[in-house]
Amino acid sequence: MDQDLLSPTSSAAPRAIDVIPEAAGAPPLPPAGLTLLQRLFSAYPGSVGLRLGHWATRLGRQAHQPAEFTLVLNDPTALRRLLLGRDPLRFAEAYFSGQIDVEGDFFAALQLKDHLPELTLSWGDRLRLAVRLLAPVPPATDAELRADGVRRHTRAENKAAIAFHYDLSNDFYALWLDPAMVYSCAYYETDDTPLARAQWSKLDHICRKLRLQPGEELLDIGCGWGALVMHAARHYGVKAIGITLSERQWALARERIAAAGLQGQVEVRLCDYRDMTGQFDKIASVGMFEHVGLKNLPTYFASVNRLLKPAGLFLNHGITHEEDGWGQALSSTFINRYVFPDGELDRVSNVMRVMEQEQFELHDVEALRMHYAKTLRAWVATLEEGHDQALQYVDEAHYRIWRLYMAASALEFETGELGLYQILASKRDGGPAPVPLTRRYMYEVR
Repeated sequence: MDQDLLSPTSSAAPRAIDVIPEAAGAPPLPPAGLTLLQRLFSAYPGSVGLRLGHWATRLGRQAHQPAEFTLVLNDPTALRRLLLGRDPLRFAEAYFSGQIDVEGDFFAALQLKDHLPELTLSWGDRLRLAVRLLAPVPPATDAELRADGVRRHTRAENKAAIAFHYDLSNDFYALWLDPAMVYSCAYYETDDTPLARAQWSKLDHICRKLRLQPGEELLDIGCGWGALVMHAARHYGVKAIGITLSERQWALARERIAAAGLQGQVEVRLCDYRDMTGQFDKIASVGMFEHVGLKNLPTYFASVNRLLKPAGLFLNHGITHEEDGWGQALSSTFINRYVFPDGELDRVSNVMRVMEQEQFELHDVEALRMHYAKTLRAWVATLEEGHDQALQYVDEAHYRIWRLYMAASALEFETGELGLYQILASKRDGGPAPVPLTRRYMYEVR
């Protein structure tokens, strides 16, 4: 093992090493090894715990304070991979594979991604660190070497990507979602609103914005497990059709609709949005357009315009990114590699520009990013509580992927790197706007 990096040290070391009792009598740490690690983590503002076997230390500017979290190195090669590797996602991969565990504040541990790139080591120091870590940098894995292919977002590609994410396990999703199984941003009217109530409020908020009336026909593009179409039918008396590309979502949504006695009002189809026919009074798309692909946004919005009746309303609820286009940022690479193979995000201003080019008039834009941050933190907490049960449906690696993905996303919503917007629009046809003069109708208490 790499004991030379994490052994008890003499008083000559700049900072103290915590010695776990079972390690008594182990060989001392060469001071230079500890010094290099301390310099490597010198930019981190807090205290990071590091443990390998019986040895533990704290690093960072506040190393004299209790650690906010501890990185537990289950594999002695993990530290070498993290510090000397070429792929910025090595931390995530080491966590997924169990080479590293995190004890303590998981959200704080994810902040390391903002600090580790600020390395202050010279190339000579890096070479000495590599020598002390006993081996050269391991070769990159196939996943690290492969270039992310250019996706054309064909029907086949989109269906495969949806299956990759949403067909994982209905029971797994049900474990940490609310009872209605709403897999999108909730709407928190107060800080202490329970998740289930916040999701009910989100569904109702959408229905109020769309001004749903009994007898109208609603289309939900990307309907998930049917929560919105069922809510709209129950509480607003509409006839609703939902479409999805996920066979598991489709099957469970049909079961839920039948159990609720809504077969005559609600239907769910396996259908690509480009192949949908008919015209609808109101259309909603919640958490779906992120899969469309930036080049396909004109096709997507043109398809919605074709399906919407004159004087109808369309609500698009989706995630945006702070940068133009969808580049090769760490978050982009992570999401496309492990979570959404086809996911692409853009600025909300660019999304609205395309909507206007496809003959939509925009009536309302509401930012809900902090609502999504709260939603994700609630999901992570429930997932962590149900860890043992989750392993009945997925393996440990998939559990860790979803835990890290949702926690990291919560942080990005909190910092503003990610946004969430509901955009309400209608056809631009020169007639009167199909909405009241004020927004008061959106906030009527039911």
